[in-house]
Amino acid sequence: MGINYGEITSSKIKEEELILTEEWDKVFPKSEIVNHKKVTFKNHFGITIAADMYIPKEYNGLLPAIAVCGPFGAVKEQSSGLYAQEMAERGFLTVAFDPSFTGESSGEPRYMNSPDINVEDFQSAVDFLSNLENVDSEKISIIGICGWGGMAIQTACIDTRIKATIASTMYDMSRVTGNGYFDQEDNEEKRYQARIKINTQRTEDFKNKEYALAGGVIDPLPDDAPQFVKDYYAYYKTSRGYHRRSLNSNGGWSVTAGTSLLNTRLLYYSNEIRNAVMIVHGNKAHSYYFGKDAYENMIKDSKYTDNKELLTVEGASHCDLYDQKDIIPFDKMEEFIRKNIK
Repeated sequence: MGINYGEITSSKIKEEELILTEEWDKVFPKSEIVNHKKVTFKNHFGITIAADMYIPKEYNGLLPAIAVCGPFGAVKEQSSGLYAQEMAERGFLTVAFDPSFTGESSGEPRYMNSPDINVEDFQSAVDFLSNLENVDSEKISIIGICGWGGMAIQTACIDTRIKATIASTMYDMSRVTGNGYFDQEDNEEKRYQARIKINTQRTEDFKNKEYALAGGVIDPLPDDAPQFVKDYYAYYKTSRGYHRRSLNSNGGWSVTAGTSLLNTRLLYYSNEIRNAVMIVHGNKAHSYYFGKDAYENMIKDSKYTDNKELLTVEGASHCDLYDQKDIIPFDKMEEFIRKNIK
């Protein structure tokens, strides 16, 4: 029997029931001037996104809103939640969400990533915020941290509803996956060997009926580890930032999770972004070149440069901008957003 296409009038969004942790299990203290609750929303791929919502306890009228995510391999109880709570203290309604396949969000198999789905995660957060009765839908922004800084800019390339985007201590995940750190493996042979490795693992995963994990931040830490790896360890593997659901704190991504990133390039249309974008990066970060190059690419041959900014934080390392509130330039970030949502 064939399908009667005339009977298909819409694709209904059905919420998936998730069991969410209700107790405060963040790696940062709870604010006394912000209300907090768990929320969920569906993305266009049918995945239910779990998020923490932060709302100022006292406000008048409609609120500007911000969706926050990152770092890459972290969960909402870590840096993104800290950023979201801080911005709520400053008068924004915010959500910090777990990306698809990670944390408390749904999606199978677990611990996968996809540049397409992850951009959709940000867009679905904008969908959600745009429909809240206490939010001004014309004043929505996003903040991405680390690898989600690159995803935030990629989202700004497609989503015209976003009035301001901030990428903090950003990675371009497609560049580092395809080229290695500092572009030291930017050649066809290195990429070919990476393809062999990832596809060999796909065969093994199918045979074993499970997805092997690549491992989170290395533990124990070798004495000769690069400083940025030591910085990751100091955040993800100690009481400062460890969380039981964090990929980086534990078993890491699936070995094959980088398949799409190995075959993709982000930020191609970033010089066509008309709305405001600020890239925030420490000049002592190993990742600083991502931020500088992303900014240059964004303004190159662009007609929309007046509302673009690269803010360099002198002396800051990559992980300093995860949680060091005396270093993260929240005042300037708030000022940038408010100027561009008027």
